[in-house]
Amino acid sequence: MDNKKVWFITGASKGFGLSLVKQLLDAGQLVAATSRNQQELTDAVGSTSTNFLPLQVDLISEASVSLALQHTYETFGKIDVVINNAGYGIGGAIEELTDAETRTAFDVNVFATLNVIRFVMPYLRKQRSGHIINIASIAGIVGGTGWAVYAAAKHAVIGLSQVLAMDVKALGIKVTIVAPGAFRTSFLTAGSLTMTSNRIEDYADVRESHCKYSKMDGQQAGDPEKAATSIINVVYEENPPLYLLLGGDAYNRALTKLDGLYKEIHEWEDITCATDFD
Repeated sequence: MDNKKVWFITGASKGFGLSLVKQLLDAGQLVAATSRNQQELTDAVGSTSTNFLPLQVDLISEASVSLALQHTYETFGKIDVVINNAGYGIGGAIEELTDAETRTAFDVNVFATLNVIRFVMPYLRKQRSGHIINIASIAGIVGGTGWAVYAAAKHAVIGLSQVLAMDVKALGIKVTIVAPGAFRTSFLTAGSLTMTSNRIEDYADVRESHCKYSKMDGQQAGDPEKAATSIINVVYEENPPLYLLLGGDAYNRALTKLDGLYKEIHEWEDITCATDFD
């Protein structure tokens, strides 16, 4: 990591975000990091280095995001890497979750990411360089029972990132989608996860799935420090991947999904192709 870069990281007071900030500062990198609570972020990072710019940002507010990026640019003179890490989980069958709960989940997981991209792009276009890393989830590739809204939000992040990569390639800007599996962070705790309170008795499979995940807390196979290191290392690759899966569980789930999708598409080939004009 001899090449010093300016990193802008959202959702940095815990989980992957916190691990990323600490590793980058230890390596002498320049880091601007956001949280809903600046003091909480500063306490968690435990650094007063001039290389560190803690920012209290409401990612749903365009004005707040724009000001944070402007402050970062004025402080460090450039922005090289953007990591859209902020997000949270939401569990429940679709009819169990209210419209407000669903929209809030999309606000934080999707529209916050769009806000950051929208307002950082002028800086990256001017530089003709940069790397945008959007943290999605393996759930955005292979959703699980009882997590429809979360899967939909992360699937949206994957979809927008795929096209973003095509749109900005000619401008010298790179995009990577990170799809982690289960990691030993605070993701399954109350501060990072919202569960439906409107439980419907018929959804026994949903309850079983939620119970399984709650028992997994603290036992996940994924090491968040190793994940952070992997994300950082990808930035220094000459040809970084569009998709970066993290964790053996993510790898296996994705391959199972691809095999099943391939099989089903070919199984229904006749009906699919019969809809073309003769």
